[in-house]
Amino acid sequence: MLVIIFILFATIFLAYVNGANDNFKGVATLFGSGTTNYKKALYWATLTTLLGSLAALFISTKLITIFSGKGLVPDQVVNNPQFLISVALGAGLTVLIATLIGIPISTTHSLTGALIGAAVVSTGTEINFHTLGNKFFLPLLISPFISAFFTFIIYPGFRFARIKLGIKREMCLCVGERMEPVYVQQDGAAVLKSTGIALTIDQLQNCQHYYRGKILGFDTQQILDKMHYFSAGAVSFARGLNDTPKIVALLLVMKAISVNSGIFIVGVAIACGGLLNAKRVALTMSQRITKMNHGQGFCANIITAFLVIFASSAGMPVSTTHVSCGSLFGIGIVNKKANLPVIRQIILAWVLTLPIAAILSGISFFVIGNFK
Repeated sequence: MLVIIFILFATIFLAYVNGANDNFKGVATLFGSGTTNYKKALYWATLTTLLGSLAALFISTKLITIFSGKGLVPDQVVNNPQFLISVALGAGLTVLIATLIGIPISTTHSLTGALIGAAVVSTGTEINFHTLGNKFFLPLLISPFISAFFTFIIYPGFRFARIKLGIKREMCLCVGERMEPVYVQQDGAAVLKSTGIALTIDQLQNCQHYYRGKILGFDTQQILDKMHYFSAGAVSFARGLNDTPKIVALLLVMKAISVNSGIFIVGVAIACGGLLNAKRVALTMSQRITKMNHGQGFCANIITAFLVIFASSAGMPVSTTHVSCGSLFGIGIVNKKANLPVIRQIILAWVLTLPIAAILSGISFFVIGNFK
Protein backbone atom coordinates (compact mmCIF):
# COMPACT_ATOMS: atom_id res chain seq x y z
CA MET A 1 0.00 0.00 0.00
CA LEU A 2 2.84 2.38 0.87
CA VAL A 3 4.39 1.81 -2.55
CA ILE A 4 1.13 2.74 -4.26
CA ILE A 5 0.99 5.98 -2.25
CA PHE A 6 4.54 6.89 -3.32
CA ILE A 7 3.73 6.21 -6.97
CA LEU A 8 0.55 8.28 -6.67
CA PHE A 9 2.32 11.28 -5.14
CA ALA A 10 5.20 11.11 -7.64
CA THR A 11 2.71 11.05 -10.51
CA ILE A 12 0.70 13.95 -9.07
CA PHE A 13 3.95 15.91 -8.73
CA LEU A 14 4.74 15.27 -12.40
CA ALA A 15 1.20 16.26 -13.45
CA TYR A 16 1.38 19.48 -11.40
CA VAL A 17 4.66 20.68 -12.90
CA ASN A 18 3.41 19.63 -16.32
CA GLY A 19 0.49 22.03 -15.87
CA ALA A 20 2.80 24.78 -14.64
CA ASN A 21 5.05 24.50 -17.68
CA ASP A 22 2.53 23.56 -20.36
CA ASN A 23 -0.97 24.85 -19.61
CA PHE A 24 -0.50 28.39 -20.90
CA LYS A 25 1.06 27.32 -24.18
CA GLY A 26 -2.31 26.88 -25.84
CA VAL A 27 -3.45 30.41 -25.02
CA ALA A 28 -0.09 32.18 -25.33
CA THR A 29 -1.17 33.78 -28.60
CA LEU A 30 -4.31 35.22 -26.96
CA PHE A 31 -2.18 37.06 -24.41
CA GLY A 32 0.72 37.79 -26.76
CA SER A 33 -1.48 39.37 -29.44
CA GLY A 34 -3.39 41.48 -26.94
CA THR A 35 -6.67 39.66 -27.60
CA THR A 36 -7.20 39.24 -23.86
CA ASN A 37 -5.40 39.67 -20.55
CA TYR A 38 -3.37 37.10 -18.63
CA LYS A 39 -6.07 36.01 -16.16
CA LYS A 40 -8.78 35.44 -18.76
CA ALA A 41 -6.34 33.51 -20.96
CA LEU A 42 -5.25 31.41 -17.96
CA TYR A 43 -8.81 30.52 -16.96
CA TRP A 44 -9.68 29.57 -20.54
CA ALA A 45 -6.56 27.40 -20.72
CA THR A 46 -7.41 25.67 -17.44
CA LEU A 47 -10.97 24.84 -18.47
CA THR A 48 -10.15 23.57 -21.96
CA THR A 49 -7.08 21.61 -20.82
CA LEU A 50 -9.17 19.86 -18.17
CA LEU A 51 -11.78 18.96 -20.80
CA GLY A 52 -9.00 17.56 -22.99
CA SER A 53 -7.69 15.51 -20.07
CA LEU A 54 -11.12 13.96 -19.51
CA ALA A 55 -11.57 13.31 -23.24
CA ALA A 56 -8.31 11.33 -23.23
CA LEU A 57 -10.28 8.43 -21.82
CA PHE A 58 -12.06 8.02 -25.16
CA ILE A 59 -9.56 9.27 -27.76
CA SER A 60 -5.89 8.78 -26.86
CA THR A 61 -5.63 5.61 -24.75
CA LYS A 62 -2.91 4.28 -27.09
CA LEU A 63 -0.47 6.67 -25.43
CA ILE A 64 -1.04 5.00 -22.05
CA THR A 65 0.56 1.80 -23.32
CA ILE A 66 3.45 3.62 -25.00
CA PHE A 67 4.44 5.61 -21.92
CA SER A 68 4.12 2.73 -19.49
CA GLY A 69 7.49 1.61 -20.85
CA LYS A 70 6.11 -1.61 -22.32
CA GLY A 71 8.08 -2.57 -25.40
CA LEU A 72 10.91 -0.22 -24.45
CA VAL A 73 12.27 -2.19 -21.50
CA PRO A 74 11.62 -5.73 -20.19
CA ASP A 75 8.21 -6.29 -18.57
CA GLN A 76 9.70 -7.13 -15.19
CA VAL A 77 11.27 -3.66 -15.13
CA VAL A 78 8.03 -1.93 -16.17
CA ASN A 79 6.21 -3.59 -13.27
CA ASN A 80 8.84 -2.52 -10.75
CA PRO A 81 7.49 0.29 -8.50
CA GLN A 82 11.01 1.64 -8.10
CA PHE A 83 11.20 2.13 -11.88
CA LEU A 84 7.84 3.95 -12.03
CA ILE A 85 8.62 6.30 -9.14
CA SER A 86 12.04 7.10 -10.62
CA VAL A 87 10.53 7.95 -14.00
CA ALA A 88 7.96 10.29 -12.44
CA LEU A 89 10.56 12.01 -10.25
CA GLY A 90 13.16 12.35 -13.00
CA ALA A 91 10.71 13.83 -15.48
CA GLY A 92 9.01 16.00 -12.85
CA LEU A 93 12.23 17.51 -11.52
CA THR A 94 13.37 18.33 -15.06
CA VAL A 95 10.11 20.12 -15.86
CA LEU A 96 10.20 21.92 -12.50
CA ILE A 97 13.69 23.32 -13.16
CA ALA A 98 12.63 24.60 -16.58
CA THR A 99 9.45 26.13 -15.14
CA LEU A 100 11.36 28.03 -12.46
CA ILE A 101 13.57 29.70 -15.09
CA GLY A 102 10.68 30.31 -17.49
CA ILE A 103 11.72 27.97 -20.32
CA PRO A 104 9.02 25.95 -22.13
CA ILE A 105 10.17 22.34 -22.43
CA SER A 106 8.45 19.12 -23.33
CA THR A 107 7.04 16.82 -20.66
CA THR A 108 6.97 14.15 -23.38
CA HIS A 109 10.69 14.65 -23.92
CA SER A 110 11.28 14.58 -20.15
CA LEU A 111 9.33 11.34 -19.76
CA THR A 112 11.28 9.78 -22.62
CA GLY A 113 14.58 10.71 -21.00
CA ALA A 114 13.38 9.50 -17.61
CA LEU A 115 12.30 6.15 -19.04
CA ILE A 116 15.75 5.72 -20.59
CA GLY A 117 17.64 6.80 -17.47
CA ALA A 118 15.76 4.50 -15.10
CA ALA A 119 15.97 1.67 -17.62
CA VAL A 120 19.74 1.99 -18.04
CA VAL A 121 20.38 1.97 -14.29
CA SER A 122 18.03 -0.97 -13.73
CA THR A 123 18.80 -3.15 -16.75
CA GLY A 124 22.01 -1.90 -18.28
CA THR A 125 21.57 -2.08 -22.04
CA GLU A 126 18.29 -4.02 -22.26
CA ILE A 127 16.47 -1.23 -24.11
CA ASN A 128 14.56 -1.73 -27.35
CA PHE A 129 16.28 0.93 -29.45
CA HIS A 130 13.99 0.25 -32.42
CA THR A 131 10.95 1.21 -30.32
CA LEU A 132 12.88 4.14 -28.85
CA GLY A 133 13.65 5.53 -32.29
CA ASN A 134 10.33 4.95 -34.06
CA LYS A 135 7.83 5.63 -31.27
CA PHE A 136 9.69 8.30 -29.32
CA PHE A 137 12.57 10.09 -31.03
CA LEU A 138 11.17 10.39 -34.55
CA PRO A 139 7.85 12.11 -33.64
CA LEU A 140 9.62 14.39 -31.15
CA LEU A 141 12.31 15.33 -33.66
CA ILE A 142 10.18 16.16 -36.68
CA SER A 143 7.10 17.74 -35.02
CA PRO A 144 8.51 21.29 -34.52
CA PHE A 145 9.80 21.37 -38.10
CA ILE A 146 6.42 20.25 -39.43
CA SER A 147 4.51 22.88 -37.44
CA ALA A 148 6.94 25.65 -38.43
CA PHE A 149 6.69 24.60 -42.09
CA PHE A 150 2.88 24.56 -42.05
CA THR A 151 2.77 27.98 -40.40
CA PHE A 152 5.26 29.39 -42.90
CA ILE A 153 3.11 28.11 -45.78
CA ILE A 154 -0.43 28.62 -44.46
CA TYR A 155 -0.21 32.09 -42.89
CA PRO A 156 0.57 33.83 -46.21
CA GLY A 157 -2.56 32.11 -47.56
CA PHE A 158 -4.64 33.61 -44.74
CA ARG A 159 -3.12 37.01 -45.45
CA PHE A 160 -3.89 36.70 -49.17
CA ALA A 161 -7.51 35.78 -48.38
CA ARG A 162 -7.82 38.79 -46.06
CA ILE A 163 -6.62 41.16 -48.76
CA LYS A 164 -8.95 39.64 -51.37
CA LEU A 165 -11.91 40.03 -49.00
CA GLY A 166 -11.10 43.71 -48.64
CA ILE A 167 -10.31 43.45 -44.93
CA LYS A 168 -7.89 46.21 -44.00
CA ARG A 169 -5.40 46.13 -41.18
CA GLU A 170 -5.20 49.22 -38.96
CA MET A 171 -2.74 50.25 -36.29
CA CYS A 172 -3.56 52.28 -33.20
CA LEU A 173 -1.71 55.62 -32.99
CA CYS A 174 0.92 55.91 -30.28
CA VAL A 175 1.83 59.54 -29.48
CA GLY A 176 5.49 60.21 -28.75
CA GLU A 177 7.30 63.59 -28.66
CA ARG A 178 5.62 64.93 -31.82
CA MET A 179 2.59 67.14 -31.21
CA GLU A 180 -0.45 66.54 -33.41
CA PRO A 181 -3.52 68.84 -33.33
CA VAL A 182 -6.69 67.08 -32.16
CA TYR A 183 -10.25 68.05 -31.35
CA VAL A 184 -12.60 66.48 -28.82
CA GLN A 185 -16.05 65.33 -29.92
CA GLN A 186 -19.18 65.59 -27.80
CA ASP A 187 -18.81 61.95 -26.75
CA GLY A 188 -15.32 62.70 -25.46
CA ALA A 189 -13.40 60.93 -28.23
CA ALA A 190 -10.22 62.66 -29.44
CA VAL A 191 -9.87 62.95 -33.23
CA LEU A 192 -6.79 63.84 -35.29
CA LYS A 193 -7.63 67.09 -37.15
CA SER A 194 -5.51 66.33 -40.23
CA THR A 195 -7.27 63.04 -41.05
CA GLY A 196 -10.37 62.79 -38.86
CA ILE A 197 -9.11 59.51 -37.34
CA ALA A 198 -10.24 58.91 -33.76
CA LEU A 199 -7.32 58.53 -31.37
CA THR A 200 -6.78 56.01 -28.61
CA ILE A 201 -3.61 56.67 -26.62
CA ASP A 202 -1.82 53.79 -24.93
CA GLN A 203 1.65 52.51 -24.15
CA LEU A 204 3.74 51.48 -27.15
CA GLN A 205 3.81 47.79 -26.27
CA ASN A 206 0.00 47.71 -26.23
CA CYS A 207 -0.40 49.00 -29.78
CA GLN A 208 -1.92 46.27 -31.92
CA HIS A 209 -3.09 45.67 -35.46
CA TYR A 210 -6.85 45.52 -35.84
CA TYR A 211 -8.90 44.42 -38.81
CA ARG A 212 -11.60 46.60 -40.36
CA GLY A 213 -14.22 45.13 -42.63
CA LYS A 214 -17.26 42.88 -42.78
CA ILE A 215 -17.71 39.16 -43.44
CA LEU A 216 -21.33 38.21 -44.16
CA GLY A 217 -22.36 41.42 -42.42
CA PHE A 218 -20.39 40.71 -39.21
CA ASP A 219 -17.45 42.76 -37.91
CA THR A 220 -14.18 41.13 -38.97
CA GLN A 221 -12.31 41.84 -35.73
CA GLN A 222 -15.06 40.35 -33.58
CA ILE A 223 -15.18 37.21 -35.74
CA LEU A 224 -11.40 36.86 -35.56
CA ASP A 225 -11.33 37.29 -31.78
CA LYS A 226 -13.98 34.59 -31.29
CA MET A 227 -12.18 32.23 -33.68
CA HIS A 228 -8.90 32.99 -31.89
CA TYR A 229 -10.47 32.03 -28.56
CA PHE A 230 -11.80 28.85 -30.13
CA SER A 231 -8.42 27.94 -31.65
CA ALA A 232 -6.62 28.60 -28.33
CA GLY A 233 -9.13 26.39 -26.58
CA ALA A 234 -8.57 23.72 -29.21
CA VAL A 235 -4.81 23.78 -28.57
CA SER A 236 -5.31 23.51 -24.80
CA PHE A 237 -7.83 20.71 -25.31
CA ALA A 238 -5.33 18.92 -27.54
CA ARG A 239 -2.60 19.38 -24.92
CA GLY A 240 -4.73 17.80 -22.21
CA LEU A 241 -5.63 15.04 -24.63
CA ASN A 242 -2.00 14.36 -25.47
CA ASP A 243 -0.24 14.74 -22.10
CA THR A 244 -2.70 13.22 -19.63
CA PRO A 245 -2.47 9.58 -20.81
CA LYS A 246 1.33 9.78 -20.83
CA ILE A 247 1.32 10.63 -17.12
CA VAL A 248 -1.57 8.32 -16.22
CA ALA A 249 0.43 5.42 -17.66
CA LEU A 250 2.68 5.50 -14.57
CA LEU A 251 -0.33 4.88 -12.32
CA LEU A 252 -2.00 2.17 -14.35
CA VAL A 253 0.94 -0.20 -14.62
CA MET A 254 0.49 -1.24 -10.99
CA LYS A 255 -3.27 -1.78 -11.58
CA ALA A 256 -4.03 -0.15 -8.25
CA ILE A 257 -6.28 2.50 -9.76
CA SER A 258 -8.84 2.58 -12.55
CA VAL A 259 -8.35 4.43 -15.83
CA ASN A 260 -11.20 6.80 -14.99
CA SER A 261 -9.80 7.66 -11.57
CA GLY A 262 -6.26 8.04 -12.89
CA ILE A 263 -7.30 10.43 -15.65
CA PHE A 264 -9.40 12.51 -13.24
CA ILE A 265 -6.58 12.78 -10.67
CA VAL A 266 -3.96 13.69 -13.27
CA GLY A 267 -6.30 16.14 -15.02
CA VAL A 268 -7.03 18.03 -11.80
CA ALA A 269 -3.32 18.14 -10.86
CA ILE A 270 -2.45 19.53 -14.31
CA ALA A 271 -5.15 22.20 -13.94
CA CYS A 272 -3.87 23.22 -10.50
CA GLY A 273 -0.28 23.49 -11.69
CA GLY A 274 -1.34 25.76 -14.54
CA LEU A 275 -3.44 28.01 -12.31
CA LEU A 276 -0.78 28.49 -9.66
CA ASN A 277 2.61 28.44 -11.40
CA ALA A 278 2.30 29.26 -15.10
CA LYS A 279 3.39 32.92 -15.14
CA ARG A 280 7.09 32.65 -16.07
CA VAL A 281 6.64 30.27 -18.97
CA ALA A 282 3.56 32.24 -20.04
CA LEU A 283 5.60 35.41 -20.50
CA THR A 284 8.23 33.56 -22.54
CA MET A 285 5.66 31.96 -24.85
CA SER A 286 3.52 35.09 -25.23
CA GLN A 287 6.05 37.90 -25.50
CA ARG A 288 9.64 36.72 -25.84
CA ILE A 289 9.60 34.35 -28.85
CA THR A 290 8.02 36.76 -31.34
CA LYS A 291 5.61 39.64 -31.55
CA MET A 292 2.35 38.74 -33.23
CA ASN A 293 -0.99 40.18 -34.19
CA HIS A 294 -4.42 38.59 -33.87
CA GLY A 295 -4.37 36.86 -37.25
CA GLN A 296 -0.89 35.42 -36.78
CA GLY A 297 -1.78 34.06 -33.34
CA PHE A 298 -4.94 32.47 -34.70
CA CYS A 299 -3.02 30.80 -37.55
CA ALA A 300 -0.39 29.36 -35.17
CA ASN A 301 -3.11 27.92 -32.93
CA ILE A 302 -5.04 26.25 -35.73
CA ILE A 303 -1.94 24.44 -36.96
CA THR A 304 -0.88 23.39 -33.44
CA ALA A 305 -4.33 22.06 -32.54
CA PHE A 306 -4.66 20.07 -35.76
CA LEU A 307 -1.24 18.43 -35.49
CA VAL A 308 -1.52 17.55 -31.79
CA ILE A 309 -5.06 16.14 -32.02
CA PHE A 310 -4.08 14.08 -35.07
CA ALA A 311 -0.98 12.75 -33.31
CA SER A 312 -2.93 11.92 -30.12
CA SER A 313 -5.59 9.94 -31.96
CA ALA A 314 -2.85 8.07 -33.85
CA GLY A 315 -0.93 7.26 -30.66
CA MET A 316 2.10 9.34 -31.71
CA PRO A 317 3.88 10.86 -28.68
CA VAL A 318 4.54 14.33 -30.10
CA SER A 319 5.22 17.22 -27.77
CA THR A 320 2.65 20.01 -27.60
CA THR A 321 5.53 22.26 -26.58
CA HIS A 322 7.53 21.43 -29.70
CA VAL A 323 4.51 21.83 -31.97
CA SER A 324 3.27 25.11 -30.45
CA CYS A 325 6.76 26.63 -30.27
CA GLY A 326 7.41 25.47 -33.85
CA SER A 327 4.29 27.35 -34.96
CA LEU A 328 5.47 30.49 -33.16
CA PHE A 329 8.92 30.10 -34.72
CA GLY A 330 7.19 29.96 -38.11
CA ILE A 331 5.24 33.15 -37.34
CA GLY A 332 8.46 34.86 -36.29
CA ILE A 333 10.05 33.90 -39.61
CA VAL A 334 7.05 35.17 -41.59
CA ASN A 335 6.72 38.52 -39.80
CA LYS A 336 10.50 38.89 -39.35
CA LYS A 337 10.10 39.59 -35.62
CA ALA A 338 11.55 36.36 -34.25
CA ASN A 339 13.66 36.80 -31.11
CA LEU A 340 16.53 34.58 -32.19
CA PRO A 341 18.47 34.61 -28.87
CA VAL A 342 15.38 33.38 -27.00
CA ILE A 343 14.65 30.76 -29.67
CA ARG A 344 18.24 29.50 -29.36
CA GLN A 345 17.82 29.24 -25.57
CA ILE A 346 14.64 27.22 -25.99
CA ILE A 347 16.20 24.85 -28.54
CA LEU A 348 19.24 24.36 -26.28
CA ALA A 349 16.88 23.52 -23.41
CA TRP A 350 15.17 20.95 -25.66
CA VAL A 351 18.54 19.34 -26.41
CA LEU A 352 19.39 19.17 -22.71
CA THR A 353 15.97 17.97 -21.55
CA LEU A 354 16.45 14.30 -22.38
CA PRO A 355 19.91 13.81 -20.82
CA ILE A 356 18.98 15.81 -17.69
CA ALA A 357 15.78 13.79 -17.21
CA ALA A 358 17.73 10.57 -17.79
CA ILE A 359 20.36 11.53 -15.20
CA LEU A 360 17.78 12.60 -12.59
CA SER A 361 15.72 9.47 -13.17
CA GLY A 362 18.79 7.25 -12.91
CA ILE A 363 19.86 8.95 -9.67
CA SER A 364 16.34 8.56 -8.29
CA PHE A 365 16.37 4.86 -9.11
CA PHE A 366 19.72 4.43 -7.40
CA VAL A 367 18.71 6.40 -4.26
CA ILE A 368 15.32 4.65 -3.91
CA GLY A 369 17.05 1.27 -4.26
CA ASN A 370 19.39 2.09 -1.38
CA PHE A 371 16.45 2.90 0.89
CA LYS A 372 14.89 -0.54 0.47
